[in-house]
Amino acid sequence: MSKKLRELTQEELWQLFPIFLVEPKPQWAALYAATEERLHDSLSGFSPYRISHVGSTAIPNLWAKNIVDIMVELSPETDMEAVAQTIEAQGFTRKYTEEGRIFLHEGYTEQGFADEVIHLHLRYRGDNDELYFRDYLLKHPECAREYEALKMQLWKQYEHNRDAYTEGKTAFIRKLTEAAKAAYGARYV
Repeated sequence: MSKKLRELTQEELWQLFPIFLVEPKPQWAALYAATEERLHDSLSGFSPYRISHVGSTAIPNLWAKNIVDIMVELSPETDMEAVAQTIEAQGFTRKYTEEGRIFLHEGYTEQGFADEVIHLHLRYRGDNDELYFRDYLLKHPECAREYEALKMQLWKQYEHNRDAYTEGKTAFIRKLTEAAKAAYGARYV
């Protein structure tokens, strides 16, 4: 009998769910749109402030992990826990909860990744650096290519170490996010 996902060690999870990048897929935009509609329907009682496609799959022509990242920003008075529970009832699994943030996902199975994988980031309005980073890459294709090259290098180096892969991108992401905030000001405040 195989283990359930919650029973696997970190190392076993990294083996089952390695880092891998794929060529851009037109399905990413469609998966985002369908999920956004589903979220609007299921969260209508909460009135989410903004739902956004973030991450590399939101950048046309960029190699990315085959995972669509979605950020749901909530108004400060919204009960984030109640929103998370509503999303969990739709089939998402909670990965972690921290102050002002909840991360959920869909598409992780005991056999590995499903065909469609979604990472869902619940945040309060204004905690949205990912929007600035996304917009900067969209406006500066040369930076998007540089980011893609960095991810390709890290993929080969850290295929089975998600934390190291993410850490390897952090300085680059911070640098461009700060440049975006300087360029775009209060666009998402």
